[in-house]
Amino acid sequence: MESDLRSIGELARDSGLGVSALRFYDGADVLTPAWVDPQTGYRWYAPGQLADARLLCRLRRVGLPLAGIREVLGAAPGDGTAHRVLDAHLRRLEDGLADARRELSLIRALIDQRENPVTTTPAAYGFTVPARELAAALDAVRFAVGSDPEVPVLSGVLFDLDGGLLRLVATDRYRMALAELPVPSAAPPASPASAPVPGSSAAIVPTALVDAVRALLGSGAEEAELTLGGGRFRVSTGGHRIEGATLDHDYPDYRSLVRLDPVHRVGLSAAELRGAVESGDTRSLPSGPHGAACEVTVLALDGDGRLTVAADGTEPAAGDVRVAVNRDFLLDALRAGGPEQLVLEIAGPIAPLAIRTAGRDGTFSILMPIRVPDLA
Repeated sequence: MESDLRSIGELARDSGLGVSALRFYDGADVLTPAWVDPQTGYRWYAPGQLADARLLCRLRRVGLPLAGIREVLGAAPGDGTAHRVLDAHLRRLEDGLADARRELSLIRALIDQRENPVTTTPAAYGFTVPARELAAALDAVRFAVGSDPEVPVLSGVLFDLDGGLLRLVATDRYRMALAELPVPSAAPPASPASAPVPGSSAAIVPTALVDAVRALLGSGAEEAELTLGGGRFRVSTGGHRIEGATLDHDYPDYRSLVRLDPVHRVGLSAAELRGAVESGDTRSLPSGPHGAACEVTVLALDGDGRLTVAADGTEPAAGDVRVAVNRDFLLDALRAGGPEQLVLEIAGPIAPLAIRTAGRDGTFSILMPIRVPDLA
């Protein structure tokens, strides 16, 4: 009888599967030997099992799960089951590859952030902006300022003057908010007023000073004069002035993180989304600052472009795109955006969620996703 059979070693050699793998698949009732020696326990396989073993080897190489391997090997010839299993697995691989590309893109951005910080500069520049626009910019970013004493560099708002544009940035590593203000001209204080030059300066303004400036901007004055750089920050408006020291740190490179690659864009009112989030289902997960548990909202975008808050426990429908975020962070971002029309940019469960105010592309928030096992 043994002359018609292959030993486990021979089958391993001819199929490409290891001996230990053949033992595993025997124990899993996927590829059981034709005969087992009752005295030695040695496994022997029929000649016809070589084709199954070679197929099993290839299914294993492409990462088909055990349940799928069992379905393929047990499928009746011609009923289409094996092809359906392979098609479903190919879709999972393609989705996983797209997710991996987005994740690697984010990882590269984080590496760039570490290697290319925004360096605060000694040069001081003075410029004037509308007081109302500066107040709105502070309101748009203040909620995202970090409060972790172990990361003092994030405990303020970055004022980044780049030529004719002033960017305000705040982040606590789990979310980021950015607002832009046009600056017609900026010049060192000693420069003649008739010959302003484009300025370039950056400084981190501590939270307490930011809040004091915001209170001052509520005085009703039309313009605010800013002096930025040289380790100091000064704002004058309506006959009043506030001045203080800036933080002596280099800020993480936010510029690489805001170059998102949106896959889906959907417009809706802030009030509509806020109402859905406040009344929608959540799930509690250990995520967020210091690993503390937080309430998570899952946003679902269906194939028709409708955005909803997914009910807890519901399975994604075919074509759905979902992303999970910290519910409180999402509500903070919606309140900061005001009652206006919003544009949400969603790329998938492991990509950041961007929330933009319609018509103000330079003012937006980014929320880092929370990985939920049944979404990935």
